[in-house]
Amino acid sequence: MQNNSSSSTSITGELAAWMLKGILRWRTELLMILIPLIVFDFLVNKLGHIIGVVVMTLLLAVFFYPKTVRKAIKQTFHCSKIRRHVTAAFGCVGGRLSQYPPAITGVVSTLGGEHVGLRLRPGTSVEDIKRCTDVIAVALGVREVRIKVDATRMCNAFLTIIYRNPFEFCNVPFPLLGLEHFNSWNPIPVGVDEDGKLVTLLLPERNLLIGAEPGGGKSVALSLLVAGFALDPSVDLWLFDGKLVELAPWSSCAKKFVGIDINEAINALELLRSEMEIRYEVLLATGLRKIIPGSNLPLNVVVIDELSLYVAGVDKKLSAKFTELLRDLVARGRAAGIIVLAATQKPSTDIIPSALRDLFGFRWAFRCATRDASDTVLGSGWASQGYSASDIDPRERGVGLLLHEGGVPVRLRTFHLNDQEIATISQIASKLRQTRPNTREL
Repeated sequence: MQNNSSSSTSITGELAAWMLKGILRWRTELLMILIPLIVFDFLVNKLGHIIGVVVMTLLLAVFFYPKTVRKAIKQTFHCSKIRRHVTAAFGCVGGRLSQYPPAITGVVSTLGGEHVGLRLRPGTSVEDIKRCTDVIAVALGVREVRIKVDATRMCNAFLTIIYRNPFEFCNVPFPLLGLEHFNSWNPIPVGVDEDGKLVTLLLPERNLLIGAEPGGGKSVALSLLVAGFALDPSVDLWLFDGKLVELAPWSSCAKKFVGIDINEAINALELLRSEMEIRYEVLLATGLRKIIPGSNLPLNVVVIDELSLYVAGVDKKLSAKFTELLRDLVARGRAAGIIVLAATQKPSTDIIPSALRDLFGFRWAFRCATRDASDTVLGSGWASQGYSASDIDPRERGVGLLLHEGGVPVRLRTFHLNDQEIATISQIASKLRQTRPNTREL
């Protein structure tokens, strides 16, 4: 008898636990049903059946009439469904994560999937989840799952659920196409992120390093930035093209165009350094600390494609001289209105000295072969936090990770300018420079 009683108690306990778990999982839906039923019961008891039905009908009609309310309710049900599915997916991974799944703190729908906020339980870590992302993706039946730690608190993380390629729905033309003028002190639009939002770069007082494997999208990104600066006639463009053909379409609107001649490149940087010194004397005399919009001193934008050609060339002595000149410009030129944009295939220390590479505040990594190569571009440690350009599909040309004002890399797809569009913008820029007011020349 005692065995039967003990067995019965155990079954009752398991049944109660199962029901409680079900109630907790479906709590949102249950509340959305119970609240109207409770209100309806109250109205019927107070006003009678017929009047209660009429009043309840009117209340529901008024409540659900606003589109924003209907949208909010739909989103609430959607978030509840995602919570259940994610919780169930963690139950499939086994181990401590299955016993102590992370609490879900929020769900935000994106263009390609969902962003799910997680709070980890004691005894678990983000590394545990990283090892199980494939299992979680299979359990959810989705294309991919990514996990990123919250840099401010290790117990918080963000699970990105990807149903489809978000960039398939981001066929947005370059916003500067058709413009006759652009103020380069404003942010330059460069692409669209995974949520379909515009990504921009504000570059005055900043320097940018772009890195990727061949064909990853470096030159395309440079063309977008050159287009923005070219449409501002007050900007002086200094173009260094290690391939001769990538920046050549912009040569007509450049103050100086340099090819593969290292001596010519050094002479150009020496001119720029002389200009920088003169500008600091002007700033000292006028009581200013940096170049500001509207001054008679134009921005000088230095664009270098295939940086490795100049800093790791055959002639080590000339390469070292170029490197030192460029390092000086990157280190001291920001306040003098000198902006350096450099692109290279492999910015590792054996190619680009760390004394130069580490001075670039903004980083942009397109497809890289390895996590270490990605960290070389973005900075050490980002791959371990879930930001690795090695995860980018080689077929997704133009997709990269941009580290800029936000302090955290943003995954985006760049806009694309074809040859005809580049030629059109270059012609507009050339005409603008023919009519611009005089500024102090070197």
